[in-house]
Amino acid sequence: MSEADAAVIGAGGVSEATDGGARIFGQGYRRYEGDRAGIAGAVWSVARHSFRAALGLGRPARHKILPVVTAAFSFVPAVVMAGLVAFLGSIVEGEEDFLPSYHEYYGFIGMSVVVYCGLVAPDILVSDRRNGMFSLYMSTPLQRWSYLAAKAQAVIMALAIVTVGPVLVLLLAYTLNGAGPDGLGEWMLALGRILGAGLAYAALYAAVSLAVASLTDRRAIASVTVIVLIVGTSIAASALVGEAEMSAQLHLLNLLLVPYTMVGVIFGEPVSTGGLSAQGVVLACAGWAAAGCALIWWRYRRLEVG
Repeated sequence: MSEADAAVIGAGGVSEATDGGARIFGQGYRRYEGDRAGIAGAVWSVARHSFRAALGLGRPARHKILPVVTAAFSFVPAVVMAGLVAFLGSIVEGEEDFLPSYHEYYGFIGMSVVVYCGLVAPDILVSDRRNGMFSLYMSTPLQRWSYLAAKAQAVIMALAIVTVGPVLVLLLAYTLNGAGPDGLGEWMLALGRILGAGLAYAALYAAVSLAVASLTDRRAIASVTVIVLIVGTSIAASALVGEAEMSAQLHLLNLLLVPYTMVGVIFGEPVSTGGLSAQGVVLACAGWAAAGCALIWWRYRRLEVG
């Protein structure tokens, strides 16, 4: 190879070897000229990508079917109620008991949220360990805590579609048909409660589902376990309190009832389950979330990076 050829390669050009006709490509060093967003930008980038992947955006159609269908079921009651208010307004006017409150609406979509949670969280977390992306992320400025923060943010955003979206539809439908809150102040208060309750609901289930997903590398097993855990705690707690006549405080272990009751506390509704205080419900939700976060952190601190 001539000195001229070597000089071209060193500058990032292309050269041909003197014998054999082989071509050598050299890209050289190129300085990054874009904006540097730091750790916060990296967390948001991972969260956004994970959110899109969980919903099947940018992926084949088969990855979109289950998340879209499950999310759609949570909107069906809101659409039906909006239609009733629109077409039967004169009949339901003044009959407040005919229309469910925003808190009561979560009772209609509880199982849709559980199934959706079982589908979304494992796909967001497990896939990175199976395809090696976790090790690749750990070779960047991201650390374990920031990576997990990004994944938690993605799960909460995905769950907010079914914990916040349908209730917002209900609020708008009631408002447009004169059955909503009176005055701007009351309307903003209702909006704040809907956002707060929906995000708290999503955060609790995100912690529980991510904790389960951190323990296995099989998405199907993680999905089934999430659903069985949530439904199983409900059945077990109801049986212990109802049939075994044990303390009503065992309802705090019910992962179906506790989030629903927490939403009632946020909306200022009385706690309907006998023996449970508003403070106890809030502490139970915080305890479940903290336990889930602790398990995730314990699992990922021990996880080796290839």
